[in-house]
Amino acid sequence: MTGAEEREAMTATLGAVAKQAGVSVSTASRAFNEPGRLSPATVDRVVAAARELGYQPNHAARSLATGRRGSIALVVPDVANPVFASFVKAAQAQGWQQRQAVLLADTDESPELERRLVERLVPQVDGIVLCSSRLDLAELVSLDAGTRVVLVNREVPQLPSVLVDVSTGIRQAVEHLHALGHRRLAYVQGHPLSWSNSERLRLITEHAGRLGLALEVLNPQSPTYDGGIAAAASIRACGATAVVTYNDLVALGAMAQLTAMGVTVPGDVSVIGVDDIAMATMSVPPCTTISVPMDRAGRVSIEVMQGLLGGHQAEPPLVRLETQLKVRGSTGPA
Repeated sequence: MTGAEEREAMTATLGAVAKQAGVSVSTASRAFNEPGRLSPATVDRVVAAARELGYQPNHAARSLATGRRGSIALVVPDVANPVFASFVKAAQAQGWQQRQAVLLADTDESPELERRLVERLVPQVDGIVLCSSRLDLAELVSLDAGTRVVLVNREVPQLPSVLVDVSTGIRQAVEHLHALGHRRLAYVQGHPLSWSNSERLRLITEHAGRLGLALEVLNPQSPTYDGGIAAAASIRACGATAVVTYNDLVALGAMAQLTAMGVTVPGDVSVIGVDDIAMATMSVPPCTTISVPMDRAGRVSIEVMQGLLGGHQAEPPLVRLETQLKVRGSTGPA
């Protein structure tokens, strides 16, 4: 019997896949059901053998036997925002490495839409990663009772969280402006229900007070380029010589509109954003910003979720990721 005939005669079972890959049946099973417990090389060898033999794991049977569906939901406020796109891309790549499907839902910054999406997703997935959730505390705690939940950029003591810690970046930003001679700052707020916005406001207020700087807190704006355009008039009217905005999109919109109004950046007003999206390097002048590692947050959030699914987390983990100020051309002397 030729090799081709022998392979054709083999039944495409898990045992056949294990034999082809040179592993035990239990190891072959783990490659499909619990890939995180194996080395990537072993998983790849088993998957390659399955592909060669035409073996298809019975996901429906596995779901009935284990209660696992093989998928995680990723819920973000606005996938069009480059910082969330970076987060999603990294999270999906991490899920794929562990043979875990990552489903995406976009809430369009709406708490009501987020609520409805989560209700629909809970029965369909093994767990939900909520990035910058707008739900209230009681809803999040209730949700955790019904499924596994990992929060990103939202801190609830009893829930696993991955936080981008802007404390270092905000301190550096305020100290940078102070060193340049600025004594009157403004902060353009983001979404009023955003935990990240409240943290940024708290930290800017703290450090401005510590350095004796006046701070104008401007009204919340949509965390978009258009939101920055809308904020420009208030920035100019408040008399601040420097402004920190909720994110880079707001900073870029404000810079464009200030320039259109005849205000020079940084000659008349210095501008600092948050996120360090690629477009921040392409503006004229390039935008000084606080670099936020959202791609790393995407990977870590899936790792934390996989730990929960594997029963490896005794206590709800809290992971903090550091930030750093990146000085570019949009800030200068007062």
